[in-house]
Amino acid sequence: MPNIAHTYYPQQGLLVVLGAGESGVGAAVLGKEKGFEVFVSDRGAIGESYRKELESEGIVFEELQHTESKILKADIVVKSPGIPEQAPLVQQLKKMGIPVISEIEFAAQYTEARLYCITGSNGKSTTTMLTYYMLKQGGVNVGLAGNIGKSFARQVARSDFDVYVLEISSFMLDDMYRFRADIAVILNITPDHLDRYNHSMEAYVASKFRIIQNQTENDYFIYCADDPETAKGLERFATKALHLPFSQQDEVAAGAYLDSNRNIVINIPNKETFTMNIEELSLQGKHNVYNNMASGLIAKAQELRNQTMKESMGSYVNIAHRLEHVACIGGVNYINDSKATNVNSVWYALESFSPDIILIMGGVDKGNDYEMLRDLVKAKVKAIVCIGKDTVRIHESFEEDTDVIVNSSSMQEAVEMASHLAKKGDTVLLSPACASFDWFRNYEERGDKFKEAVMAL
Repeated sequence: MPNIAHTYYPQQGLLVVLGAGESGVGAAVLGKEKGFEVFVSDRGAIGESYRKELESEGIVFEELQHTESKILKADIVVKSPGIPEQAPLVQQLKKMGIPVISEIEFAAQYTEARLYCITGSNGKSTTTMLTYYMLKQGGVNVGLAGNIGKSFARQVARSDFDVYVLEISSFMLDDMYRFRADIAVILNITPDHLDRYNHSMEAYVASKFRIIQNQTENDYFIYCADDPETAKGLERFATKALHLPFSQQDEVAAGAYLDSNRNIVINIPNKETFTMNIEELSLQGKHNVYNNMASGLIAKAQELRNQTMKESMGSYVNIAHRLEHVACIGGVNYINDSKATNVNSVWYALESFSPDIILIMGGVDKGNDYEMLRDLVKAKVKAIVCIGKDTVRIHESFEEDTDVIVNSSSMQEAVEMASHLAKKGDTVLLSPACASFDWFRNYEERGDKFKEAVMAL
C-alpha cells in the first residue's frame, strides 16, 4: 500500500516546484509523468545540467525570480528544503490553503516500496550509506535517496525499487505531513540549524520527531537510548511502532546493546539474535558503534542473514568527506572530515583518533558553542590551524587548551602549516565545525581542496 493515500493531495492541475536543485527537478519530472501541468521557479540561477534536463522534458521554468501571479495559482507546491517556512511567499501560499510539501512527501504517494528513513544531527549519511550497502549485499532491490544521491522523486519516476533507504533532514521533515516510514530512525539530536527554529531546541527536537508521525503497530522506531534530547522527546511524542532502542550504556531487551565483551548484540522479537565484536567493524570509534547498531537493526528487521550483516559491517568503506583517510605522508595521517559542519560532529571526530592531533577548523560560524570540545582538545589536540573568516571565537574558546592556534589565508597554507607542526605518528584532521560558504561553494569543495593540498605536499 502506498505510504500516503493517493487522494490526499491534488492529483491533477498546476504543480509548482520552488527550487530547481536535485530534489526540485526530480519532483518536476515525476509531476509531469503523473499528468500535472508543471512550473519550476528558482530565485537563483539554475545549474546547467538541470536547465538542460528541464528543457529536454519540456517543463516550463524560470530562474532569478519568483513570478507570484503564476505561483499563487498552484494546486499543489513542492518546496526545496532550503526555503524556510517563514519566507513570505510560503506564508502566502499557506494562507490561501495551497498545500506546500516536500519532494519526499510528494513522491511517497506514487510508490508501494518500503521506506527506511534515517534522521539525526550527526551520522545520517554514514548510517544511510552503510544500511544501503548492507541491504544491497543481501540481495535486496534497494534505492538510496533523500539528502543523498539522486532524488527520491526522480527514482520513483524512473526506477522500480522494493525498498528505499532515505536520509532525511529536519528541513525535509518540516514539509512532511501524511508520509509514513516503515522504519524510522533517530540517531541523535544535538543543537544544529537552530537559527531556522527561532533558536528553540524544543522546536528542533519536534521537527526530528516528525519522522515517526503516522507510523502503525506494524512499523519500527529505532533510536539511541543514550541520547538525552531523544529521551526527552520520547516523553512528548508517541508512536504505535515497535520501539527498538540502541545503547552502549545499558542492556536492552529488544534493540541493540554492547555486552561486557564489547560485542554488539541485536535482538528483535521473533528474529535470530546477531552478535559482532566492535573490533571487527570497518568503521571504528564510539559514534560508529552507534551507526552500526542502527544499521544493523534495520538489516535485522529486513531479515538479512547474520553472515551478510557481518561481512558488510566488516568491509564497508566510509563516504567521502566524513573521516576520510586521504594519505599517510612521513608517518603523518591526513583525515578529511569536511562534512563536520557542527560542533558535535567535531566531537565525534576527535573521539575517533588518538593524540596528537593538528586540527584544521573554522569557516562560517553558526553560533557555535565550543564548550563541549574543550576536554577533548585539551587531551588530544596539540595545535589548531584556523581557516575561513570566523576565527576569533575559536581563539577565544581554545587559547588555554592547546599550545598553538594560528590563522591561515587558504586551504593550501593551512595544510602546509599543519604539516610543519606535525611529526611522525600525528594526525592532521580537517574537521571545521562550521559552514563552508565563505571560502568554498560547499563542504565537498572544501574537502576536495584539502585533499589536493595534502597530495601536493
